Amino acid sequence: MKRIFITGASSGIGLAIAKLLVAEGHEVWGTSRNLERVPKMPRCHPMRLDLTDPLSIEQAFNAALAEARYFDVLINNAGAGHFGAAEFLPVKTIASQFQILVFGQIQLMQLALRHMQARGDGLIINVSSLASRLPVPFMAAYNSAKAALAAFTMSIQLELAHSPLHIVDLQPADISTEFNERVRKTNKTDRYEARITKTWEIVERNMKKAPSPDLVARHVLKLIDAVHPPPQITVGNVFESKIAPLIFRFLPQRVRLWGLRRYYEI
Repeated sequence: MKRIFITGASSGIGLAIAKLLVAEGHEVWGTSRNLERVPKMPRCHPMRLDLTDPLSIEQAFNAALAEARYFDVLINNAGAGHFGAAEFLPVKTIASQFQILVFGQIQLMQLALRHMQARGDGLIINVSSLASRLPVPFMAAYNSAKAALAAFTMSIQLELAHSPLHIVDLQPADISTEFNERVRKTNKTDRYEARITKTWEIVERNMKKAPSPDLVARHVLKLIDAVHPPPQITVGNVFESKIAPLIFRFLPQRVRLWGLRRYYEI
């Protein structure tokens, strides 16, 4: 039995992970901005946490740590998205995306690392996104924030080369969740309206065909049980998680852009 702290446990990937972990006998401290949204489950301890508020992050983690006494695993999963033309994205919106998807996650990592370093053991799983490598059009703030989280994760992995602690960059491809329903959208503009509409149609179509979040949960369970978890894994259907990243890895930027434009029909 391990003690696990996970953000965004009230829906989507986070909820699927929390359900599987408690079913396997682990103790889970699951966070949400609204505690009423976290289902009541045995061995699940709801904690209120708002990633937009650094004080809330520190208070929630320390309160959970005082209750649990120690954490074997931190899972940085909570997130939010924004859809709109990058040219017109308000700086305030970009800053908000980075606070939720980067700065808040880094703060939790640092809090967990201090605790885990003292114990000499621990695992951190950062749920970034395949969009950090294969960006989705009109989600520039989300793409770049996830890329920043992936880069920060790799930096820490370098620095912890001789440490018993492990950090994993888990990159989901399209996963069928309610994420699209919560994505905030910037008002359309004449210049981009047709391409924005087409891109959103493709995004919605892909989401409907995507694997369920249970797939990600099963991979997380394997990571938790692994003696030497891999530093990075991609989860999704075979094309998105295996074939596309492999192909794009060896292509010049011009060809990558051409391929993504064709994929999203823009």
